[in-house]
Amino acid sequence: MLWSEVYRPRRCEDIIGQDAVIRQMTAFADSGSIPHMLIFGPHGTGKTTAVGCMTERLYGENREANTTVFSTADLLGKGKSVLESDDRFSHIYRKDLSLIANFKRIVKWYASMRPLDAEFKVMVFEDADHLTFEAQQSLRRTMERYSATCRFVFVTVRPSAIIPAIASRCLPLFFAPLDAALVRARLEEILAAEGASVPKDDLDLIVCAAHGDLRRAITYLQIAAGSGEEGFDLAEVARSETGNIAASAFEALRGGNLEAARGIVESLLIDYGLSAQEVVVELREVIRRDYNHPALVIALADTDLRLTHSANDFVQLNALLARIALEVSGEEGTAAL
Repeated sequence: MLWSEVYRPRRCEDIIGQDAVIRQMTAFADSGSIPHMLIFGPHGTGKTTAVGCMTERLYGENREANTTVFSTADLLGKGKSVLESDDRFSHIYRKDLSLIANFKRIVKWYASMRPLDAEFKVMVFEDADHLTFEAQQSLRRTMERYSATCRFVFVTVRPSAIIPAIASRCLPLFFAPLDAALVRARLEEILAAEGASVPKDDLDLIVCAAHGDLRRAITYLQIAAGSGEEGFDLAEVARSETGNIAASAFEALRGGNLEAARGIVESLLIDYGLSAQEVVVELREVIRRDYNHPALVIALADTDLRLTHSANDFVQLNALLARIALEVSGEEGTAAL
């Protein structure tokens, strides 16, 4: 099992490096009332974990009944199939409606439900920067209508993607990158608990490479602890963890399999927690190394620029993959489109 899951904090008090923010969230939970929230900060700083701990503290055994979590990257990336296969939504979902229409219907239905032994429910939108403008506009209206019985929590690494009409209604809470000393201390605690060890130089390297992302640091630590006598090459680990996955997406495009490439890129976004810009960086490295072509450099630059102005990362990345497919796979790539 991944150490990042084994050692995920279960209580607010166990979250490190975010003392001021956690004090606020704990106080809200203890008071029995929380505002709408916009929780933002880099990957691996405890945002999603803190929300889970706060709702656990707020609702206790009724947490699941009173908390609805939407993985918006998954939902808006994979489309209606997510709603069809999710038991929470299948009884509300309608095949004759569009994805956004179904999203609006489901959010409104959950927001209007009476909470169980509580004054309000909580709806959490993970990766909220993936919400389209239309989806956010519908949420704004739902927030206004059901504010007495439902609180909305938006979790994101890119707060600028949240429209002002929503952001202005939320309490902003920033999760900063963790201090290197805190990351190192936590890694040493995990090593002690696992009865494992890594060389001091490797530990220093892991802390430095994590850049305040505790989840990434723990992932690197687990790999280093399992390396044994073969040694630990952080550069290779970092590249193999996401770079090799990006390389497999590129190989799928070269083989004319656009759908496979899309699935691989979705995995980088959802499973590995990369931002769209980070995916572009990974693809750029692969292309620079394996297929250095001016047309692809331009495509990457165009996508990078659009991502700074777009709230829908999936649209931009899918467009980029299509452009790459046309360039590298010739007629096969065109057919795959």
